[in-house]
Amino acid sequence: MRSELPRPALHPDWLRPEWHQPQVQAFMTTRAGGISSGRLASMNVGRAVQDDPQAVAHNRARVCEAIGAPAVFLHQVHGVEVLRLSPEMGLPDAITPPADAAVSRHRDVAVAIMVADCLPVLFAAPRAVGGAHAGWRGLAAGVLERTVEALCKEGACAPAEIQAWLGACIGPEAFEVGEEVLRAFGADPARPDPQLFVYRANAQGEPRWRANLAELARRRLRVLGLSAISGGQWCTVSDASRFFSFRREPPSGRMVAAIRLR
Repeated sequence: MRSELPRPALHPDWLRPEWHQPQVQAFMTTRAGGISSGRLASMNVGRAVQDDPQAVAHNRARVCEAIGAPAVFLHQVHGVEVLRLSPEMGLPDAITPPADAAVSRHRDVAVAIMVADCLPVLFAAPRAVGGAHAGWRGLAAGVLERTVEALCKEGACAPAEIQAWLGACIGPEAFEVGEEVLRAFGADPARPDPQLFVYRANAQGEPRWRANLAELARRRLRVLGLSAISGGQWCTVSDASRFFSFRREPPSGRMVAAIRLR
């Protein structure tokens, strides 16, 4: 059994779930607390965004230290595959298949979900944890449903026993979408739910809507039987000093939401 890594205090700017789960360690990074420089300052954890590899490695190591175990950074592809973590996946040279969610019942490995406008969702069950990368494509395709199903199997629990926390994502005032997004969620463009989609034509007069990504996720989680759902009030696009945003400044840095059992 691998010994637990030392856990320094979390950076005061990082986000933490508001749930009461003493068996779980979880947080989401912001731009603060790392050593990247320039437009990627300072806590970028993305490798494919033209950052110094040594800076990214240092920042990822800081995440592992803070979570208290090796973190498995997923190869995310906006899909619905859920990875069941094993301790071996936390080894330095481990290679994992593409996945946009993961579940774990092991204390010596952590789930790590990278984002830069997409919604990270962390899940805490009595004997297992999980995380999902929920952009609109994955959300519409069922990544949350697949994650909750996998977590119930991994943790031998019911959906009502799971708590969910929504991290920072693109907010409803910034998330302009076209008709294809509404149809992906089964919404009628002529009469959409105003809590989910608000019509607002663009400067060229083309039909556009403002989508509420966090609320779309909350509704799906409630349908699945979850009632303890928190977070989701931060907008990555509008708060440039605190969050990276791909829509605001591509190619942007990446933040990470991490979770593990203590």
